[in-house]
Amino acid sequence: MATAIKYSRQRECIKEYLMHTDTHPTADMVYHHVREQFPKVSLGTVYRNLSLLTELGEIIKLDCGDGYDHFDANTKQHYHVVCTECRGVFDLHMEPIDHVNVLAGVNFNGKIAGHHIMFYGLCEECLNKHNQE
Repeated sequence: MATAIKYSRQRECIKEYLMHTDTHPTADMVYHHVREQFPKVSLGTVYRNLSLLTELGEIIKLDCGDGYDHFDANTKQHYHVVCTECRGVFDLHMEPIDHVNVLAGVNFNGKIAGHHIMFYGLCEECLNKHNQE
């Protein structure tokens, strides 16, 4: 029997923030946002709620190679680009490349269930800065 999860205003605030941003914030960024509404909220509370929301499949956690976890409320299959200069994380709007699972399966004796692909490059803003120099 599943345990009911108690409602939390802080958790709802975290979900709302993540649903209305495309910046893929870190836990610290989420914490600073939540503190605007709940000044006494602890960083631990934010971390616990981010972990719970991830476990429930309501958000996804991204490892972008910068030492921080980033969070995204868009749980549908999609890809991300990390800017190697400003470290921004951006959604990449493209058709799914699920055929990569078949290609990987040719070289693996088990069963491929999915993939997670992160692209790296320069965002438009950083690219424009380079072009102006």
